[in-house]
Amino acid sequence: MADIKVLSAGAVKTMVVAIGAEYEKKTGVKLDLNFGTAGSQRERVEKGEAVDLIILSQSAIATLDKQKLIVPGSARDLADTVTGVVVRDGAPVPDISTVEAFKQALLNARTVAYTDPKAGGSSGTMFAAMLQKLGIADAVNKKAVLGKGGHDVAVSIAEGRAEFGTTFISEVLPVKGARVIGQLPGELHNSNTYSAAIHAQSKQADAAQAFLAALADPATRARWTEAGLEPAF
Repeated sequence: MADIKVLSAGAVKTMVVAIGAEYEKKTGVKLDLNFGTAGSQRERVEKGEAVDLIILSQSAIATLDKQKLIVPGSARDLADTVTGVVVRDGAPVPDISTVEAFKQALLNARTVAYTDPKAGGSSGTMFAAMLQKLGIADAVNKKAVLGKGGHDVAVSIAEGRAEFGTTFISEVLPVKGARVIGQLPGELHNSNTYSAAIHAQSKQADAAQAFLAALADPATRARWTEAGLEPAF
């Protein structure tokens, strides 16, 4: 059976792994799953790495489309992710009900965790821009605990290395000891759409398309929701 190489952003890892395992068992197809930040995965494709299915932020897929690196018309939205505020399970819950309250919570926290923007993570890039907008970038960055991705951020909070942080809710839910206390308030609310597409040079385009169809099967919608993702199909 055909092997399918998949490059995926971490925000949808839970569902790609779960559905992937079932797909392998059902079809006998072997999946080579690779996860990382959207930016780093996009760069791998741009540098010519052989791959069949690409699952990244909608904007990253659009960039690859412009570069003619995906099969025209193959892009399909899978799910929206929402940025959440995270504390350690059992820790005091700060007020994040308004933009001003959230800003003060960031200033009051001893340590703040988020994805290193240099790692190419969508949530980290967004958060860094938000700190600039709020005028507290210098103050927060002095006490930042930077992760390679959202999973690292959640783990750092669960283990007590960071008091407070933000990342996509879908990356927090699998981490025991980390608790989502809400979404970013008001105008700071942030969601990101993740899409999949077939690589233009894929040797297993039909097989990759079949796996993409399994990921976007309407029967899986409730499971995507349970994983902290809002299905887009």
